[in-house]
Amino acid sequence: MTQTLTEIDEARRIVLEHAGALGGEPVALADAQGRVLAVDVDSPEAVPPFDNSAMDGFALRSSDVAGAGPRTPVALLIAGESRAGHPWPQTVGPAQAVAISTGAMLPAGADGVVAVEQTHTRDGHVEVLTGVAPGDYVRLAGEDIRAGQRVLARGTRLGAAELGVLASLGRAEVGCSRRPRVAVITTGDELVALGVELTPGAIHDANAYSVPALAAQLGAELRPVATVPDEAQATRRALESALADADVVVVCGGVSVGVHDHVRPTLAALGVSEHFWGVALRPGKPTWFGTCGETLVFGLPGNPVSAMVTFTLFVAPALDALSGAVVSVRRSGARITRDYAKAPGRAHAVRCRLLLDEHGWQAEPTGDQRSHILTSMLDADALAIIPTASGDVRAGENVEVQLLARMWPGLR
Repeated sequence: MTQTLTEIDEARRIVLEHAGALGGEPVALADAQGRVLAVDVDSPEAVPPFDNSAMDGFALRSSDVAGAGPRTPVALLIAGESRAGHPWPQTVGPAQAVAISTGAMLPAGADGVVAVEQTHTRDGHVEVLTGVAPGDYVRLAGEDIRAGQRVLARGTRLGAAELGVLASLGRAEVGCSRRPRVAVITTGDELVALGVELTPGAIHDANAYSVPALAAQLGAELRPVATVPDEAQATRRALESALADADVVVVCGGVSVGVHDHVRPTLAALGVSEHFWGVALRPGKPTWFGTCGETLVFGLPGNPVSAMVTFTLFVAPALDALSGAVVSVRRSGARITRDYAKAPGRAHAVRCRLLLDEHGWQAEPTGDQRSHILTSMLDADALAIIPTASGDVRAGENVEVQLLARMWPGLR
C-alpha cells in the first residue's frame, strides 16, 4: 500500500495546532536571556526621566548667546556644575552658565548646551564662541520612551536589547512563559557512548548531542538523554519515563517499518495519538508526530542530518509556540550557486551556506547532501527548500531558504 505523505507546511500546521503556550512565571532579569515574555510591558515612567545633556559643555539660556561667534564671543558667569547623578539645584539666570557633563540633568532656566570645544574659560567665566538654539545638545525627558508606552509585547524573545530596555525601566524581574521540558531518546543497537571503543558495526551517538543542542538553542529545559537498544521493552520504559516528565518528547530512530523499529507500535500501546507519519521531504521522510494529552511527541529519523533538518522544520516551531514566542518561518529568497538534480515527488531541504554579493543573497550547497553526511551541516546557514513538484534546479535560479537556528536573531 502506498503511504500518503504530508507536505512540509501542512505538517508544521498540524504541529502548531497542538502547541499552545505554557504558563507564565516570574524570572529575574539577570536570568531572562532567551526567555519569552508572557505579558505585555508598559513603561511606568518616561525614559530618560529628565532633560539631560548630550555633550560635555555648558548649560545656558540660548537668548544670552544670540550672535555669539569666534570673533564676537559672549562671556557668561559660571554659576555652578551639573554632573551625572549630581544635578545643580538652582535656576540658571541671565548671563549665567552651568558646567555640565554628558547625561547630567539640565538645570532649570537653561534651554540649550554649548559643547566645551566651542568655549574658552577664564577667571570664573566661560566665553561662548557660537550661537546656541533652544534644544541644542539636549536629550528631552521621554524622548526614548513615554510614560505609559507599550515597550515590549507578549511573545517577544528577550535578547540583549530587550534586557537593556527592561533594565532602563527598573524591572528587576519579568513575567516569562515557562521553558518547555524536552526529553530526547536515541535508539539503535549500533549506538555507542563516547569514550567506549567501537566494535564492528557500532557508531558513536551523534544525535544524543546535536538534537539536545538544537533544543537548548531555543531555550528548552533538557531532561537527560536516554539511549535505548532496538528492543521493545527498553523502548517502552524510556518512552513511559519521558512522557511522564516532559512537554516534548523527541525520539531519534526506530520510526520506520523494519522488524527492529519499535517506536511507533510502542507509542500506540501507550495511548499516544498519531497525527501524521511520513512527510514529503528529503531528508526526513519517516518523520512522525503525535500527542499524549498536552505532551507533543516527535519521531525523527535516525540519520543525523535527517534528525537536524526535521527538528528545524517541525520541532523548533513547536518549541517557539510552547515558549509563547511569535512563530515565524524565517524564510527568504536566494540564488542557488550550482545545478541541483531533483525528481518531483518530495520536497528537498538542501543544506547551504549564504553568501552576499552585489546581486543579493546566494545559496551555496555544502557538498554531499546525503542524509548520513553530518559534516554537510558544519557551514550551513540555511536550508534551501525545493518544492515537492519541482524538478532539477539550475545554477542562478531563485530558491526559498529557511535560516538555521544559529542564524536567528536573539538566539540564545
